[in-house]
Parts: sequence; C-alpha cells; structure tokens
Amino acid sequence: MKAIALFNNKGGVGKTSLVYHLSWMFSELGYRIIVADLDPQANLSSMFLSEERLLEIWQDQNKQTINQDILPLFDGIGDISTSPHIEEIDERIGLLAGDLELSKREDELSTQWSNCLDQDNPRAFRVITAFARTINYAHDTFKADLVLIDVGPNLGAINRAALIASNFVIIPLAADLFSLQGLRNVGPTLIKWREAWAKRTKGKPKGLDLNLPSGAMQPLGYILMRHSIHLSRPVKAYARWIEKMPLEYRESVLQEAKPQVTKVDNDEYLLAHLKDYRSLMPIAQEANKPMFMLKPADGVIGAQQKAVSSCYNDFKSLAEKIIEKLEKQN
Repeated sequence: MKAIALFNNKGGVGKTSLVYHLSWMFSELGYRIIVADLDPQANLSSMFLSEERLLEIWQDQNKQTINQDILPLFDGIGDISTSPHIEEIDERIGLLAGDLELSKREDELSTQWSNCLDQDNPRAFRVITAFARTINYAHDTFKADLVLIDVGPNLGAINRAALIASNFVIIPLAADLFSLQGLRNVGPTLIKWREAWAKRTKGKPKGLDLNLPSGAMQPLGYILMRHSIHLSRPVKAYARWIEKMPLEYRESVLQEAKPQVTKVDNDEYLLAHLKDYRSLMPIAQEANKPMFMLKPADGVIGAQQKAVSSCYNDFKSLAEKIIEKLEKQN
C-alpha cells in the first residue's frame, strides 16, 4: 500500500484543498484513490459531499464514517470493522468520511501510545494502528493504487496515529514566516515519531496477530502555495521567505548536516509551485467540483477559462511528479 499524508502543523496553507484536488487529478489520470479524512474538523468530507449527504451520514444511528469503523475497539467491545464504509465519490475515488467525534479519540490514542512500551499490552497496538488498519482494509476493498490522508494542523495524538499509517509525507507551505517555522516543527517531529514507533514495534507483545504498519513517514517533498504573482514571479514581500525553504527543508526535515543550497525553482524536493486560483475557488465550491474541471456552464467566463486550463496543467504536473517520486522509491 502506498499512503501519502499531507501534513503541516501550520494551518491555512491549503492542505485540505490540495488533497481534494490531487484526488480528482489522480482519478483523471486513471488511478484508483482512497482518501482518508482524519482531520476531526472533517473539512475534506464537506468538500466531497453535499450538506444533505453529510447530514444523512452523521445523523444515521450507524454513522458511515471512519470514526464509526473504529468505535467498537475504542468502546472496548471488539475491534475495528474489517469492512469500513467507503463513500464512492466516483468510480475511482473512495472516501473514508470524517467525523467531528473523531476528536474524542485524542486522549485514548495518547494513553495507548505510552502503553505500547508495555510488552504485555496488545490492545495498545490495536488502538494505535486502528487508522492504519482501517485504511488498509479500505485500500484492499477498493483495489486502490494510492491512499491520500488529510490531517489537522497540529502535533497531537490523532495526527501521530494517522502519520503511522503513511509511507510518505508531503508538506504544503505558504510563503511566510509561519510556514518556515512549521518546517522547523514538523521535521523533528516526524523523526521523533518514526524512531519512537520503531522502538515500539521491536518490543511488540509476542503472538500479536497484527501486521503493524512500518510508520516510514518518508518525506517526499514540499509544495509552495498561495502567493501573488507579478510578471510570473512572486511579489517581493514573499520572495524572501520562498528562497529560505530549500535550506530549511534540508536542515529540519531531512536533517542534512551540510546541505547544498539551491534556488527554490531548481530544488529537487519542490513538487510544485502553485499559483493563487482565488477567483476559481468560490465557483468550484458552488459547483461541487475541482477548479480544473470548471466549465463555462458553471460560470467561468473570460480570463477565468484560461485560469482553469492553467490550474489543470499545474495539478497534472504535480500528480505526475508525485507518481514519478513514488516509482523511484520501489
């Protein structure tokens, strides 16, 4: 299973929108995708689903969400569902829908993380791997080529359990001081979680009948987003932050001792440098489709049609670069 988490503890960088648009672009390119909404705010689910469908899912006695799939385990009456509910967005996109009640799992996940160090506590490993195992069941059921995981902007226990389910991590960044600081937080955190999970798996209880996720969390690269453009270049106010990203990524995320400094647009770890599509987003939300699939019938007129085409090319290039990076890992 190839699972990618998009992660940054700095909010407002367009992470959820990225997951949404990448899902549709991978589908457009013929890949089957499972999307896991592990952000308790469930913003990704609200992008994929209408309010009517969300209300139907959340009000049902047997909620069709990822939280419901893991509930028996957390309630102490069983284990996770081996047949998680998959909301079929289209023939190639399956969604594990989010749930505001997912936030209730934070304390238990925090407690059981420590309990994994106890070699006589198999339940701790079942709880910590609940997300990973649910995603794996969904991946196999849907016959997916790829999994995308959306998480909240924090360094809490829910995100730690979500990241354990991932093989790779992509970090979305805005061109500002806060994203630079985000790299300084995220990089050491990924290393700490990776090492701590490796320590726990080595001391797992004897006879534990689980295939534990590797928790590789391998950095795949970063994406720069949402900057204003003037004459095809970022405005000066943002340029100074953009140019700091290659060095900071190498030092904080890759932990390189003597990193080679490079210009951002020549950086091998830069997956995309996305423009601001602000005028398209409200139309896309109203039409309930990705920005690059908007048509004149949706209200796209004049220069916006060129922006749609540009958006399509940008996300196609990004998706292809991600696939290329993944293939090199094999």
